[in-house]
Amino acid sequence: MRQLTSLDTQFLAMENDRVQGHVSVLGVYDSHTASGEPLDAALVRGLISERLHLLPTFRWRLAQVPFALDYPYWIDDGSFDIEYHVREEALPAPGDQRQLAEQVARIIGRQLDRARPLWEVYVIHGLDDGGVAVLTKMHHAAVDGVSGAEVMSILLDDTTGGGREPAPTIAAENYPSEVEMLGRGLLGLASQPLRVLRAGPTALPHLDDVPTIRHLPGVKAIARSSRLVKRALRPGAGGPGLRGSDVNAPRTRFQARVSPHRRVAFGSMSLAEVKAVKNALGCTVNDVVLAICTAGLRSWLDKQGELPDQPLASFIPMSVRTPEQQGTFGNRVSVMITELPTDTADPVERVRRINESMNAAKERQRALPASLLQDANHFIPPALFAQAARSLSRLAGMRGLNQPANVMISNVPGPATPLYLGGARQRAQFPVSGVLDGIGINITVMSYQDSLEFGIVVDRELVDDPWPILAALGDGLEELRNATQTPKPKTRSRRKATS
Repeated sequence: MRQLTSLDTQFLAMENDRVQGHVSVLGVYDSHTASGEPLDAALVRGLISERLHLLPTFRWRLAQVPFALDYPYWIDDGSFDIEYHVREEALPAPGDQRQLAEQVARIIGRQLDRARPLWEVYVIHGLDDGGVAVLTKMHHAAVDGVSGAEVMSILLDDTTGGGREPAPTIAAENYPSEVEMLGRGLLGLASQPLRVLRAGPTALPHLDDVPTIRHLPGVKAIARSSRLVKRALRPGAGGPGLRGSDVNAPRTRFQARVSPHRRVAFGSMSLAEVKAVKNALGCTVNDVVLAICTAGLRSWLDKQGELPDQPLASFIPMSVRTPEQQGTFGNRVSVMITELPTDTADPVERVRRINESMNAAKERQRALPASLLQDANHFIPPALFAQAARSLSRLAGMRGLNQPANVMISNVPGPATPLYLGGARQRAQFPVSGVLDGIGINITVMSYQDSLEFGIVVDRELVDDPWPILAALGDGLEELRNATQTPKPKTRSRRKATS
């Protein structure tokens, strides 16, 4: 048995009848393997069955503690109905990108069944280019961005053949009784005051850097008071980590309660072009990605007549997983909040401001404890986790209340070489994330070979069509490319000498 951390549990508690807690990856593949075998659900089921011993998150099943006295546990469920988890669907003709995106939106709008291991795979046929799409859903309670990529690296190969050793027999754990889980809960209940005492010194001075609560009334006052106490007890303990975040999010249409339904758009951009802009401006690839998103959101909001005078604010997840924690799955993440200078017309100036804002955010992040999000959760008893999450959801869309951010943007590095699913070549790999109450848009980017793959998810009631936002992102890259290209010097044409 493996107990979920408070951060893992938060991704369970955030779910309600409108918010889903899973993340997804949409891969597009050749329709057949190198040996001519069709890519279908039977092939994917066989592949997963062969590698199940390497995929603990695919075997984990939730065991709740009675009365939510403590955080739940993962039980290794060695046997389950793989036909339930791997499903097959087909698009109606012609099977274009918008139809695929609509199907993906329907799938991600459904929550995972908590009575089963929290993952599903959908094999989708009927694409107009002859390919096959495979959508993998995994719950965020079990994986973050890095550990989710580790799962995909187990499923995918860098050659056309698997070449893995035969799977060993998996010893399934007995599902615990209610009495056993109650005993574990009572032991955990006794240890909760100790958790709070341990978390207090690191979490309280930084509560205004916890993105989910920093906008709530009273949080900044508590953090400021805690910082004053910390400085009094430890003179010279100030510094960038004791400033608190001063980024504020203006009101846009995305700062509202979400519905249960989603819309999705996805597409690719040239990684070489992004790197050329990066080299020309002396910044990072991530700075350019944020500049592309800034330009796209600025343009789209302006066309809607909704562009705020203030810069937008973005949640940017970042991994705090150490090398020793590789392969442990679960969540090891923190979140930076940074400005997106949508109030600036000049694209080069926007990159400069993004670079400065990101450097300041990284400096502040280095001064924060890596376990901040987890430590802050320890102040909420597990029995109140779900109620607290519902209360935050109700507050998230309230007018007059400051929101933590306008948009979530994540940039995940991916493989530079082609990958194969059971021998079928992967053409593209689009990330498909989720939205929250108060933040109704998510833009996630993943690199694959020589491309950056963009996945946009919006709430269906807030944005009728996300494809113009994707097009605006593409225009943002073109604007940057044009602004950084050095004009070629004009040369005079020479006349040939006549004899």
